[in-house]
Amino acid sequence: MDRSSEIREFLRTRRARITPEQAGLTPHQGARRVSGLRREEVAQLAGVSVDYYIRLERGRIQGVSEVVWEAVARALQLDDTERAHLFDLAQPATGRTRRRRPLAPQRVRPALYRTLDALGVPAIVQGRRMDILAANRLGYALVADFQARPHRDRNAARFVFLDEAARSLYTDWERVAADCVAILRLYAGRHPDDPQLTELIGELSLHSDAFRRMWADHDVQAHTTGTKRLHHPLVGDLTLDYVVLAVEDDPEQTLVIYTPEPASPTAEALNILASWTGTPPTCRPAPDRTPDTAG
Repeated sequence: MDRSSEIREFLRTRRARITPEQAGLTPHQGARRVSGLRREEVAQLAGVSVDYYIRLERGRIQGVSEVVWEAVARALQLDDTERAHLFDLAQPATGRTRRRRPLAPQRVRPALYRTLDALGVPAIVQGRRMDILAANRLGYALVADFQARPHRDRNAARFVFLDEAARSLYTDWERVAADCVAILRLYAGRHPDDPQLTELIGELSLHSDAFRRMWADHDVQAHTTGTKRLHHPLVGDLTLDYVVLAVEDDPEQTLVIYTPEPASPTAEALNILASWTGTPPTCRPAPDRTPDTAG
């Protein structure tokens, strides 16, 4: 991933979404060629010269201080996730050490497998690039049996964009797909040299028009909490809240737990699904799992 082009497009797309009124500026009279802020307006808000801001938006970021990036983040009204992404993209210019060592393989600890076994609700362990590292039986039954798929296909983004079953499963497919892209964008800012990410983005871009469109938006999102609505092929409509918990010894490995409202139709449907998958659900690593495929 070329950081200069990434930071250029990120700044451009953030600028395009803010109107002068939202930024507290008095709009100039006459027609505007852009719907969002002009470069000179961002420069004014950030307290830098127009030429200096144009330099940033052209990707010429060598020697730019953190103070300037903070001012630009405020001018563009970036939220905490977007601000962190901006600083990730600007890493080489702010003097922080850029990681060049290969990423260590991700492994699910036995205690986490036991935790999955103990949960009576769907749960999934997700790793880098939205790779699915493990799940309990109810988790596999809810979304897809990733354990039965080849290693490279055990990925949530591949499922969402390349498997027709995902469009039938997710009632809000467009939102789920946009969330996937925003999560991958955030990861890409942290690991621009990850070859498996490059392969994944290339594959999705080649085979999915929707992915190419959403990737060009440069939106970023942290995976924390939310609600998913599904139409399950066996038990029908489900509305599930989810929470994402980081694994302490691997911050890029998360436990995603789905829960229904108590005594709701979704809770009843999950009970039926659980009875068909076995109670309590059991979870085991895929039998052909090898360490170097989980990196």
